[in-house]
Amino acid sequence: MFNNNLITKFNTLETPFYYYDLNLLENTLKALVNSKYNNFYIHYAIKANNNNEIIKRIKKFDLGIDAVSGNEIIKALDLDFDPKKIVFSGVGKTQNEIQIGVRNNIYSFNCESLHEIELINIISKKLNRKSNIAIRLNPNIDSHSHKYMKTAISDSKFGIQISDLPLFIDRINQFDNVSLIGFHFHIGSQITDLDVFLKLSKIANDINLYFKENNILIKDINLGGGLGIDYGEPDKNLIPNFNKYFDIFKKELKLYKNQKIHFELGRSIVGQSGTLVSKVLYIKKSFNKKFIIIDAGMTELIRPALYNSHHHIQNLMSDSILKKYDIVGPLCESSDTFIKDFYLNKTKINDLLAIRSVGAYGEVMSSNYNLRKKASSYYSDSIFE
Repeated sequence: MFNNNLITKFNTLETPFYYYDLNLLENTLKALVNSKYNNFYIHYAIKANNNNEIIKRIKKFDLGIDAVSGNEIIKALDLDFDPKKIVFSGVGKTQNEIQIGVRNNIYSFNCESLHEIELINIISKKLNRKSNIAIRLNPNIDSHSHKYMKTAISDSKFGIQISDLPLFIDRINQFDNVSLIGFHFHIGSQITDLDVFLKLSKIANDINLYFKENNILIKDINLGGGLGIDYGEPDKNLIPNFNKYFDIFKKELKLYKNQKIHFELGRSIVGQSGTLVSKVLYIKKSFNKKFIIIDAGMTELIRPALYNSHHHIQNLMSDSILKKYDIVGPLCESSDTFIKDFYLNKTKINDLLAIRSVGAYGEVMSSNYNLRKKASSYYSDSIFE
């Protein structure tokens, strides 16, 4: 992925910076759209990465958008996404954000409480609109990912309890300005155990049957996203197995006439396309530890501090023997640590390190804590211009 010419160019740029392999992104998108079935509709979860150059490539493949804020809706519209392909998720939509969605006739709101549905109805009535809604359900499924990435277990703030569904339907029937078109799940993130999606399919079938038996026409089943990527060995699995993922739902879901399946994928589309490149500032030994201190930190990639997540790291300028290091950032926080006891090629000051798989939840979660300057972004199709 990183040839000598590219590494030489990297060495002329101010670090840290994000580098995006747009060829890999486009190949991932091709694999995605070639794997889906005709009644499958994909909304890119823009929260994963809202970089304009990334989103422009995604738009070329006719994906919709899964937004979780009013500003994400506005950004998608500014980049000419069809509002009829935008779904609005999130447990705490504000009145202003709902107005943005209603005014722009987005496809659907994924609703997480009765009060939210009531507010959508009120706003839609004031604006003389009728808004599509889907009810987000909590199926109480363990996604077998980090506890902060689980969004469908019993103590999660997301979704409604399935046993409350009849109450919701009774109340929705009293509202004139919302139309119940579907139900929605999102069970978590960075899911690599695909058996989890088998469980989800069975629950979706039960819910779908419930609606049918109660003579409620449901046209959309939204299964969210959550498909994980390989953080440990990215070069072995640069493109997720979308075929295997979609085939589970094609085989397991029992659909009725004209029903459509919606997905909200983010990480699996953009995750492997991004790399954080950083320079080694210092190397020091302290007690029984050897530290590599680099100029990137939790301000550029917060995932290790937030989730204790692993990102593969490689030295772009050394093929020497492996040594054991703790690789840490420069910020005044003990949690500003990328990895401990990691074997890396023998490293020296000014070497460039590549922190892999940061295309999702990397740049988009960056901050200027410690008044840090925002890192620049570079792209494979223009870096030599």
